[in-house]
Amino acid sequence: MEDGTSKALGYCTGTEDDQARQWDVRADCDVRHILDRVADKWSLLVIALLERRTMRFSELRRAVDGVSQRMLTVTLRQLERDGLVSRTVYPVVPPRVDYELTPLGISLHEVIKSLVIWTEEHQQEISAARSAYDQRAAEEERLLQAVPR
Repeated sequence: MEDGTSKALGYCTGTEDDQARQWDVRADCDVRHILDRVADKWSLLVIALLERRTMRFSELRRAVDGVSQRMLTVTLRQLERDGLVSRTVYPVVPPRVDYELTPLGISLHEVIKSLVIWTEEHQQEISAARSAYDQRAAEEERLLQAVPR
């Protein structure tokens, strides 16, 4: 092992540029778990919807196209556990439960909004890159099939 190299994956103190952090890729890394949670498609959609206002479960379910009741329940529980969403239960019949972003969730939404803006600004470039890739892949496939075996 080289001098100054840590045995721990993702160890990044002492690097030339403290802004350039290496990602810890270990399966048990807390940062990785948090990123996995907040970057999944259901969490992103729920956070975006709750940024606008407090919503009930049924409203969220109608607003998030394709999510099952179970997946929405799991997503909301995980976001609540991470401190991104708060849940308020009202003692009425039938029970009423409201969900809203916490201050931590609002700060995350600002980061997500930046990513969405970047995506919107670059979607044509990405679309062009995908088309070029697909054409190259199709051409490579045609060439491979033309080779006698």
